[in-house]
Amino acid sequence: MTATSHERMSSVDTAWLRMDTPGNAMVIVGVMATATPLRWGRFRRLLASRFLGFPRFRQRPVQDALGASWVEDKRFDLDAHVKRVALPEPAGRTELEALAADLASTPLDSNRPMWQAHLVERYLGGSAWILRIHHCYADGVAMMKVLLSMTEHEAVPAPTHGARRGAAEGARLIDGGFQYLLRPEQAVSYALQAGAMVGELARVLALPDDPETPLRGSLSGLKRVAWAGPIPLHEVKAVGKALDCTVNDVLMSTVAGALGGHLREHEFDVTDLAVRAAVPVNLRGADETPALGNRFGLVFVDLPLGIRSPLQRVYAVHDTMQALKSSMQPPMTLMVLGLMGLLPAAVQSPAIEALSRKGSLVASNVAGPQVPLFMCGQRISEMYFWVPQSGTMGVGISILSYAGQVFFGLIADRSLNVEPRSVMDRIGPEFERLLLAVTVGALAAKEWQRRPSV
Repeated sequence: MTATSHERMSSVDTAWLRMDTPGNAMVIVGVMATATPLRWGRFRRLLASRFLGFPRFRQRPVQDALGASWVEDKRFDLDAHVKRVALPEPAGRTELEALAADLASTPLDSNRPMWQAHLVERYLGGSAWILRIHHCYADGVAMMKVLLSMTEHEAVPAPTHGARRGAAEGARLIDGGFQYLLRPEQAVSYALQAGAMVGELARVLALPDDPETPLRGSLSGLKRVAWAGPIPLHEVKAVGKALDCTVNDVLMSTVAGALGGHLREHEFDVTDLAVRAAVPVNLRGADETPALGNRFGLVFVDLPLGIRSPLQRVYAVHDTMQALKSSMQPPMTLMVLGLMGLLPAAVQSPAIEALSRKGSLVASNVAGPQVPLFMCGQRISEMYFWVPQSGTMGVGISILSYAGQVFFGLIADRSLNVEPRSVMDRIGPEFERLLLAVTVGALAAKEWQRRPSV
């Protein structure tokens, strides 16, 4: 693929470009850390050779009366996009979270290609870097491909591979790791059933608006972020197997428990409370190589915040997920976004607001590569990301599994009564409660089987 000076943007990507508001910028934020320090020169060269191996990142979006186009930036300057920053002492998690929040609150320059990378050379004995990119460029699946094109599966002494080979290795490392509620081959067949999708749209619009809670409110556009210490993926899988539930059921139930506990701590009555999460669903074909752009839909998932019992809660999430397995919400929402991108911009905002009132947060779950990755010869030790929230939603949850660990992150508008650090501090204990309940139950069952019959 070679860069062109002018290329029409797809209608779906146009819809994401138009979705920016003062309270919600449509920017994906990713944070990665390495166990040992990265060198500035090598990092910059890596972006120049691998990241810019995708010509789209030299282009900027330009809107017009009929939609938008990708236009090559004739004055492209890498130094306008790649920055070195230093954290204040003690240069730990709190300071990096604050930097990520500040960057998530800062709009990207629409006069340039809409992405920027910041390298923190000193963080917890290693380094970290923060990537921001406008959602019109790519969705989570495509961005994972970009990320993997910049990494190696071993500690090579120097970035000797070109962008093409890196991208190929990245696609191989994905290795079917993305897990979504719908199988892509199902989604493709569903996409042909336009009449049924219209019915699905009517059902979604008929849903009552999500209840008023501290998770909803007026948005300022200023963000707070936090992440949780990772939990072992093998323990999550063991719990899921013991309960005949999926990994996704276990993880979403853990998030629901953490949010419910946070609201109780702030004296909000969560009795019988359930809120909806908008969950992205990949709609690419099973054999389709991920390309830049957006090819996903959304499904609204009930999160039972009011259920205290970890076992009851995970089964409630499981039942919800099972009911949604054949849902046509994802292809329907993709169709709606495509139509929005074709219609005048004035039509889009009220439609997005109407849909966003049906939920309280966005929750993304991506299964990344389960082998350790290296960047510039240094092992990647942590990965976090946040996708933007649209319309009046101001809370985002991200779940990413990598190298045998599950990483959680939360982003929330500062005007909401949601403390990301408080919620993230509950992730580990909530999972431990579920693990303990499963363990005690298994031991009790074994003890019962050993009792002599009378």
